[in-house]
Amino acid sequence: MSKRFYITTPIYYPSGKPHMGHAYSSIVADVFARFKRVEGYDVLFLTGTDEHGQKIQKEAKKNNKEPKKFCDELSEKFRSLTAILNLSNDDFIRTTETRHHKSVNEIWNRLVKSGDIYLDKYSGWYSVSDEAYYDKDEIEEKDGRKLSKTSGSEVEWVEEESYFFKLSAFQKNLLDHYKKNENFILPQSRKNEVISFVEKGLKDLSISRTSFSWGIPVPQNNKHVIYVWLDALTNYLSALNFPNTEDKKYKDFWPADVHIIGKDILRFHAIYWPAFLIAANLPLPKRVFGHGWILSDDKKMSKSLGNILDPIEVIKDYGIDQLRYYLIKEVSLGNDGSISMENLKNCINNDLANNYGNLCQRVFSFIKKNCGNKIPKKNKLRENDIKLIENIKNNIPKLISFIDKQNLNEYIKMVVNFSFEANKYFNDSEPWSLKAKDPERMNAILHTILEQIKNISILLNPIIPISTKKVLDTINLSDKDISIDNIKKDDIFNYNLELKNLDILFKKIENDN
Repeated sequence: MSKRFYITTPIYYPSGKPHMGHAYSSIVADVFARFKRVEGYDVLFLTGTDEHGQKIQKEAKKNNKEPKKFCDELSEKFRSLTAILNLSNDDFIRTTETRHHKSVNEIWNRLVKSGDIYLDKYSGWYSVSDEAYYDKDEIEEKDGRKLSKTSGSEVEWVEEESYFFKLSAFQKNLLDHYKKNENFILPQSRKNEVISFVEKGLKDLSISRTSFSWGIPVPQNNKHVIYVWLDALTNYLSALNFPNTEDKKYKDFWPADVHIIGKDILRFHAIYWPAFLIAANLPLPKRVFGHGWILSDDKKMSKSLGNILDPIEVIKDYGIDQLRYYLIKEVSLGNDGSISMENLKNCINNDLANNYGNLCQRVFSFIKKNCGNKIPKKNKLRENDIKLIENIKNNIPKLISFIDKQNLNEYIKMVVNFSFEANKYFNDSEPWSLKAKDPERMNAILHTILEQIKNISILLNPIIPISTKKVLDTINLSDKDISIDNIKKDDIFNYNLELKNLDILFKKIENDN
C-alpha cells in the first residue's frame, strides 16, 4: 500500500485581491506537499475559495453584480494565483460547487440526526468582516465603534432566529482529544491558547442566518442559510467526494494529515471543526498548524497604513523562487514574521546568488572548460570526500522529521549549511591546481561536488522548484530523478551526456543609493 499525505490551505475569502498572507499560507503548504512527493508519498494538496456569506453578498451588491457572477470573477483571481505562486495543488475547491453543497447537506443532516442542532434565537455581537461571533469580553470600543479585540474588525449587534449547534456538550471530548493527541494543534503556543479557551467553557454556536440569503439553504427550512464556517470547513471533505465514504479518494486520504491555517482562524479549525466531526461520527484531522501573521516592517499589513505588499508585484520584480525562498527562510513558521524589501534583496544576494547559485555556476563552468563538459567518472574518493557526501545522507531522517513536525526553519537552515560546506570544500580542494599534476584527484573532487549539488538541489526543490529543476536538468536528471531515494544512491549520473547550458540562476540585486 502506497504512503499517502493530504494537506490543505485555508480556502480564501475572495472579497478582495490576494495578498501576502494568502501567498504565505499557500507556499508553506506547497513546500510540504512537494517534499512528501519527493519522499515517495501519494499526495493530495487542496486549496480553493470560500464564496458564501453576508460579506460577499454586500460586496456583490456594491458592485451591481449577482453574487455568483461576482464570485466567479474573484475566484478566478485566486485560481490564477496558484499558477503565479507555482503551487502544485491537485484540486481547487469552490464552495459554490455542487459537490460541496452535497457534502454540507450531509454534515447538516448528520448533526440533526445526532441531536446536536436545535432552533432558538441568537442575540449577540457579530463581525461581518470575520463572519464570526464574539462574546462581550472579546469586544472593545474605539472612537465610538465596537471592535473585535483579536481582529480589529467592526462588530454589530444581531438578533435573529437561528439554529444552534450544541458546542457546549463537546468540551470534554475536545479536551480529551487534545490530551491524547499532543500534536493535534501546533505550534505549542496555539495549542495552549485553544485549551485555555475551551477550559473556560463553550457556548452553543449559532449555525444559521436569516438576515441574508447568499449561502447554502438549511435542509427543510430554506428561510435559513447555513453559517459560513460550517459551510466552509466542510470543503476538506467535499474534495474527497464525501458523503460517499466508500469512494477511493475519501478512503485513501481522510483524515487529513495537516490543515495549514493562519492563527486568526484557529478557533474555527481547532474547536468548531473537530466538534462538528465528532458529532457527525467522522474521523478528525491529524493536525491543525496555525502560522503567524506576515508583518510589513513590523506592522500588520492594512489598507489604512498603506503597507500591503502585493505578492504578484514582488514576483514580477524579483521572481517566484526568490519570494518562496525568502518567506520560508526568513519567517519563523508559527510566529509572526516581519518582511521587508531590504531583507528580501539581502536574502537573494547572500543565500541564493552568492551561495547556491554561485556554487552551481562555478562547478559547471569548470567542468565545461576542463572536462569536455562531461561529468568525470567516479574514482578513488578520500575520507573528506566521503564525509561530505555522507553528511547529507546521514541527516535524511532528521530532515524528514523536521518536515513532519512542520519545522521548516530548521530544515532550510540545515540544507543551506550543506551548500556553504560544499562551497568551502570546492574552495579548499582547489581542483584548478590539479589538472596538470593530478587529474585523477581533480576528477574525484568534481564528482564529489556534483553529488553535493545533486543532493542539495533535490532537498531545495520543494522550496525553489524552478531553479533546482534547471540545475538538475543541466546534469541531465529528469523530474523522476527528484527523490529522496536518489540522494541515498551514488552514481545516478549519465557520463556519456554533456552538461546542458545553465544561465545565471539568481541575478544579484543592486541596492538603491
